Amino acid sequence: MPQLDISTFPSQIIWLALTFATLFLVMWKVAVPRISDVLEARQQRIEDNLDKAAAFRKDAEAAIEAYEQAIAEARSEALGLINETAHSIQAEAAKQEASLAETLQAKIAESEAAIAKAQETAIAGIRDMAQDVAIAATEKLSGKTPDASVASKAIDAAMKARS
Repeated sequence: MPQLDISTFPSQIIWLALTFATLFLVMWKVAVPRISDVLEARQQRIEDNLDKAAAFRKDAEAAIEAYEQAIAEARSEALGLINETAHSIQAEAAKQEASLAETLQAKIAESEAAIAKAQETAIAGIRDMAQDVAIAATEKLSGKTPDASVASKAIDAAMKARS
């Protein structure tokens, strides 16, 4: 095998050193800077994306906070409107109830007056009818016609005794 021949070792070592030096220089001056540039560009892109993501996260958090605040304000305003409406409805109901109570009291007073008047009219009618019946009954039983004033006094006494 020619690689293992000791007489060719010095030339192989020289060619190895020249090849290594050439490849080292090519890698050092050409390949490594390109790889380094690509890695730096990738790292810069990753950092930019992370910065953008952080900015978007802050914007999203601010939007969520604004949204929650708007919801809280809307709920507060709605609760205020509900309370205000409930109070106005209660006040209106109280006014209507008072008005209705006054109307009912007036109707009750009118009805009581009408009942009292009807009762007086009925009692007066009963008194007159009782007087007529008493006179007619006395006349049929005794055959004499009593005086109307005597019958009236007897009916008044009987009515006072019942009251």
